[in-house]
Amino acid sequence: MSKILGFEFWNTVARTILRNRILILVLITACTVFLALQWKNMRFSYTEANLLPDDDPINLQYQEFLNKFGEEGNVIVMAVNDTALFTPRNFTAWNELADSLINFQEVEFTVALGNLKKLEKFEDPGRFEMVPFIKEANPNDQQVKEYREKLFQDLPFYEGLVYSRHSNTVQTAVYLDQEIVNTGQRKTFVVEELIPLVEKFKEEYGLNVYVSGMPYIRTLNSQNIIDEIGLFIGAALLVTSLIFFFFFRSVRATVISMITVVIGVMWAFGVLGLLHYEITVLTAIIPPLIIVIGIPNCIFFINKYQQEIQKHGNQAKSLQRVITKVGNATLMTNLTTASGFATFILTESTLLKEFGIVASINIIAIFILSLLIIPIIYSYMNVPREKHLKHLNKRWIGGFVNWMERMVKHHRIAIFIISLILLVSSIIGIYTIKVSGSLLEDMPQEAAFFKDIKFFEEEFDGVMPLEIVIDTKREQGVMKLPTLKKMEELQELIAEEDELSPPLSIVNLVKYAKQAYYNGNPKYYQLPTSQERTFILPYAKGLDASGDNLLTSFVDSTGRYARMTSFMKDIGTQEMEEIEEDLWPKIREIFPEDRFSIEMTGKALIFQKGTNYLVKNLVISLSLAIFLIAVIMAWMFRSFKMILVSLIPNLLPLLVTAGMMGFLGVPIKPSTILVFSIAFGISVDDTIHFLAKYRQELKANNWKVKRSVYAALRETGVSMFYTSIVLFFGFSVFMISSFGGTVALGGLVSATLLFAMLSNLLLLPALLLSLQKEIANKDVLREPTINIIPQEEDSEEISEEEDPKM
Repeated sequence: MSKILGFEFWNTVARTILRNRILILVLITACTVFLALQWKNMRFSYTEANLLPDDDPINLQYQEFLNKFGEEGNVIVMAVNDTALFTPRNFTAWNELADSLINFQEVEFTVALGNLKKLEKFEDPGRFEMVPFIKEANPNDQQVKEYREKLFQDLPFYEGLVYSRHSNTVQTAVYLDQEIVNTGQRKTFVVEELIPLVEKFKEEYGLNVYVSGMPYIRTLNSQNIIDEIGLFIGAALLVTSLIFFFFFRSVRATVISMITVVIGVMWAFGVLGLLHYEITVLTAIIPPLIIVIGIPNCIFFINKYQQEIQKHGNQAKSLQRVITKVGNATLMTNLTTASGFATFILTESTLLKEFGIVASINIIAIFILSLLIIPIIYSYMNVPREKHLKHLNKRWIGGFVNWMERMVKHHRIAIFIISLILLVSSIIGIYTIKVSGSLLEDMPQEAAFFKDIKFFEEEFDGVMPLEIVIDTKREQGVMKLPTLKKMEELQELIAEEDELSPPLSIVNLVKYAKQAYYNGNPKYYQLPTSQERTFILPYAKGLDASGDNLLTSFVDSTGRYARMTSFMKDIGTQEMEEIEEDLWPKIREIFPEDRFSIEMTGKALIFQKGTNYLVKNLVISLSLAIFLIAVIMAWMFRSFKMILVSLIPNLLPLLVTAGMMGFLGVPIKPSTILVFSIAFGISVDDTIHFLAKYRQELKANNWKVKRSVYAALRETGVSMFYTSIVLFFGFSVFMISSFGGTVALGGLVSATLLFAMLSNLLLLPALLLSLQKEIANKDVLREPTINIIPQEEDSEEISEEEDPKM
């Protein structure tokens, strides 16, 4: 009954499509126009991906920090490491460059040599004031030399902020308005104003200027993502169309396929706009992904149409059979692929959830487009001529199928031994996989801005802020001398870590206050004693009155919370965890938990914690994908044993890929985590096609296993080979990316799908032949709930009188 209902359903679908061609084309056009109008709502991400759930305690801590101290990633730094800077002409030009930036509304203030202020003591009344470091508008050669000596020798407070402790590098810190730092206005300023100014300065004065800082990195990184979307789409269309044409040797078949996937891409962008999702490094790969996944649909539909034309030459009958016989199987394979992506919807990460929603919706959409567009366009065209059908009889394809048949027939033991060796080797490799949560690792390493990042890591020990918040649990507790001494001890502890820069906090300012009290003598750059505190701190209380906001940069308005800022190098999750394991026991010893509360936060740290979150959820996500697909297989085949047999050839490629990652040193990170669910969802498609045909052959051949296996292999092997090659080269397109994560994603998915093809064409048939007594019987292979590949039935087909072309 279920088989009849299935056939009748698809027969009805075929009739509906072929009898309402114009209406369907109008509807597709209307949907495409509507979704194209949604493109205006697409937004590009202007901040790092937040992989943690919004209500995660680490996220909440970060939000509390922002509420107290404001945006931490709003500084762009420009540096010059050249003694030629300290000539009157260049020195003045460098200062004027910093002054010109203050005139932009996006810039809140700058800290540069030209506007640098030093702390001085004044009497009557006793007070500290910030006075200009450079007094002359155009200092001469001797004055520039003196300023250089004073900067590097007399102002330890500005070490790491204005100059490097490693060399004579001088930097300017540009603080952006916190309101625009995570908006498109930041991009406009960086790309259209800052970069041209810096390039003009470099050209005019011959000085190499290094630029970095989180706003700058974010801007150029997001611009790279935008640039690569077009590159990926173009490359995916080119590669898949060339492969498609190579297989079919038909221009019109290739053009029809390209039209289908291009509309699919337009829909993908439209869905992003309709849902108001940001385009991130993940969602940016969805449009080319739709091309790669959509082309195999076109292959199945067009290949079946041409086979039917070759068989009987009746176009109306061929078009109906395309829909009734391929529609069901293609729907199931697209559903399993969508299921692999849909598992990300169940994670708590907004980034992955949005990726899963858009990807799964568009995979189903590209199936619908293929089902509608291909038969309709062919219905308006002439019947394919003999030259369009030549590819169906290619000798080399027949040779490939014969090779597979020989391997399965005569070398099953070798297939099992090789599979076992791969399994054992993969397990060994899996134990060597590392986890990486580096915020910068996946960025384009050949880009100029990435090389600048490495420069700042060498000179200033990093550009990614790591914030430490100290809660003294009482108002004005920060300025107590015992608290300041504890903070100084913590700063010395952090400075010992090679991967972290010496921190900046209220301790540095109090030290500077003592130095200023003793007339700027640098040997007094230290915390005051108990006796000194009584007459130095009253001087410091008026610092904020000068408008420099020095105190509020480090301490909140209540005096209860202190902020300590360090900078991290580009380190991974494991290295940061080791640093934390080393620091936390010492921190708790310095700051007893009953009197103080200490928190570490910052964007880079959140990204690393988010990577750990994803790794913990990887097993859950993949297990869910396997479970969903097993349910689909159970629904189709109604056999537990068949589920096990079908999963083995699809799990082995995943293990092989994981083992490769271990041996090749490719870490588990947000980009590579996606590989397993994506590859599993796609590779199981071949299994469905093969097992559906196998069961059909069993029934037709009176349950003779060998004959059925070889017949299924010959019937499905060509299509599986075609689609696997398209998928392999399609995903390989991502390897042209400048983003390390996208390269790894493309390479790993391609390799996994290649392994999966061989596994489904060799290991699966070998298992069926070896376990024929256990599974090849009517009790195990009961009548399926749905018939994936209908029998050759012509009931209720469109007659020539009803042919839509007649």
